[in-house]
Amino acid sequence: MSLQKFIVRTLLKLPDGILVKMSGGKPLAIDGRILDARAQLLAVQGARQPSITTLDPATARSATSEGLSLLDGAPRSGVEVQPLHVPGPGGPLDARLYLPAGSTGPLPGLVFFHFGGCVIGDLDTCHTFCSMISDIAGIAILNVAYRLAPEHKYPAQVHDAVAAYQWAQANAEDLRMIPGRIGVGGDSAGGYLSAVVAQEAKRQGFAAPAVQLLIYPVTDWGWKGGSMESCADVYPLTAEIMEWFGAHYLNAPSEADDVRVSPMKEPDLSGLAPAIVVTAGFDPLRDQGKAYADKLKAAGVSVTYACEDSLPHAFTAMTGVIPAANAACEKIARDVGAALR
Repeated sequence: MSLQKFIVRTLLKLPDGILVKMSGGKPLAIDGRILDARAQLLAVQGARQPSITTLDPATARSATSEGLSLLDGAPRSGVEVQPLHVPGPGGPLDARLYLPAGSTGPLPGLVFFHFGGCVIGDLDTCHTFCSMISDIAGIAILNVAYRLAPEHKYPAQVHDAVAAYQWAQANAEDLRMIPGRIGVGGDSAGGYLSAVVAQEAKRQGFAAPAVQLLIYPVTDWGWKGGSMESCADVYPLTAEIMEWFGAHYLNAPSEADDVRVSPMKEPDLSGLAPAIVVTAGFDPLRDQGKAYADKLKAAGVSVTYACEDSLPHAFTAMTGVIPAANAACEKIARDVGAALR
């Protein structure tokens, strides 16, 4: 463990009251919710750093990776991890297969896509979380790194996500997955891509996912108001960063009206895969995630919805320093296991 990581983790073990005093003297409250004391201290410290909007994408990727390494928990021991490549429309995609310790025979599976606004992030971004889901849910996880913008703009990421899911279905036996019991999931941009995969299955007529796991998903890239305003400046995702992501990802702002960019805009959500939708209380994306869950329910889709009121965006990568984030991730894993089993 590096000295910096040791200092951060030791500091965040202090009692809540001390952490709040170090973060301005009073708890941060927005929309009737109170931010976790550890997340509040991280927000104060993060505000002192340059925003990734001041960086070029390559530098932003490196800086984000370094920052997350200080916060994420250790991968679950015993989970078998196999590096592999998934054929993609633009070339091979890096991937990792996670299998529970001691598992035999085919298992339910989940194709997972990481967060990062379609601009930053990689397989390491959700490495610990994928190992956690595999361990707790007892399922096989295929963690896929899709192409990133601005080197590859929309619709490259959508094409990669659809291709990866279809490849997993076609190669289920080799992946030790059960055909027909394979879901799709992700957080933030990964949740967005998962929602699109579920919709594309209906539009294109390929096998629907057994479940769609949407963790604080982007469902409307043009969303205004609500939590996009009340949580506009909350660490680690701000409204300004969302605009920066969109500017790099989209070829033109008008593309936000495309249902493959904003799945919320699809008028008919009936017949889609059962959904697990999880939002974070301190997140500009909170309201659009809830709105999509409500729209799915109204269309007759089975939906399990939860808002982790005290947590910020990207809590899936904060399991090493925020106990509430770790507990939330463990609950998500249990829900996924129940849905697929």
